[in-house]
Amino acid sequence: MYQLSTLDNGIRVISERMDNVRSVSIGVWFKVGSRDELPGQYGLSHFLEHMFFKGTAKRDALAISQDFESLGADQNAFTSKEYTCYYARVVDDKIEPVIEIIADMLTGSLFDQDDIESEREVVIEEIARTEDSPQDYIFEIFGEAAMPGHNLGRQIIGNRQSVGSFMHQDCLSYHQAHYHAANCIVAAAGNVDHDHLLELLNKYLGAMPGGFSTLREDQPVTPDPFVLQQKDTEQAHLIYGLPGVTLDDDDRFAAALLDAALGGGMSSRLFQEIREKRGLAYAVFATTISYADAGNMVVYVGTRPDNLSEVVSIIHSELQKMLAQGITAQELQRMQDYLIGQTVLSQESTASRMITLGRFLVLNQELLTLDQIIELYRAVTLDDINRVVQRFYHEPPTLAVISPAQTDQLQQELAMLIK
Repeated sequence: MYQLSTLDNGIRVISERMDNVRSVSIGVWFKVGSRDELPGQYGLSHFLEHMFFKGTAKRDALAISQDFESLGADQNAFTSKEYTCYYARVVDDKIEPVIEIIADMLTGSLFDQDDIESEREVVIEEIARTEDSPQDYIFEIFGEAAMPGHNLGRQIIGNRQSVGSFMHQDCLSYHQAHYHAANCIVAAAGNVDHDHLLELLNKYLGAMPGGFSTLREDQPVTPDPFVLQQKDTEQAHLIYGLPGVTLDDDDRFAAALLDAALGGGMSSRLFQEIREKRGLAYAVFATTISYADAGNMVVYVGTRPDNLSEVVSIIHSELQKMLAQGITAQELQRMQDYLIGQTVLSQESTASRMITLGRFLVLNQELLTLDQIIELYRAVTLDDINRVVQRFYHEPPTLAVISPAQTDQLQQELAMLIK
């Protein structure tokens, strides 16, 4: 389904042709994210993402935007804890000019100090917006509690102090250290010819220096059991988290099915118990957050503060039931059908296919076809589910809460509920 090649300078290129579309999605990925930052660099991966759109020797920020728009391109970028991606979706006959613009940004950005001064204010506003969105910010609080002192526990966006300190030389040094061919992969999906893509990339990115792939070390952590942050909100927002599977864990498909049964859809146990039967929440779901060498299974609920203890009690009770009884054969069949359907639907756009290919390759994961993924979901048995339950559900949880109420009594009450 895909073709994989390596340019002379070491950039890996993967593409998948989709003959029934007229568009191409192309992403240039780098193996660098917030986990790779040193003290004094917190938030620099994300900040550099912003700075690449601020101007090069050929184009200022306005010209970059105008040139993308003149091609009818949908372009953007995103930074994660383990990688950064710069992408565009465009009509198939505009692929060369889009690659030229992205290459110019990635290899010719000036990191002008005046642009840094203005963009730091933009990012600080972004930090404030995140803090004003408790349904998002609770995940940052949980990450810090679940992996205290670990680079994966820190916020991708950084903090006001670190962002406020970035200078031209910081951006330039970080770019030189991480934005090179050994850390770079290019993924494309849509009406694209692989050989033509290689020609274009050799033309526009072939001079990118080699370098060495970013090395990462395991950092053992001891999770904090409980963190409560007071904030003037209408709802209390909570995450109940346990250790979970890594990206390449053999149990990752069983874990995904278990998440779905617990809180993955409207028929899931927690959705039924918390929302449908008791009306305690509007949003409730369970999912796994996985990295190359770490992972967490999390349950999120937004509820009124008066319902907080009851909701935590229900989550804890349902986990204990699964620990004692597992799930039924009917639940397993239903969740297999559900996740296979969701997977197939998610892969019908060029952007989704490009992101799947890019993420797998930049993290050195095994590349699986859609048919292989379906087979792996179908192969999960109740014994596999029970093994995952026994691996993780007996571990002590981490509970993160944002609530307008913060009292010693509430903290003691919640701590007792999860023992």
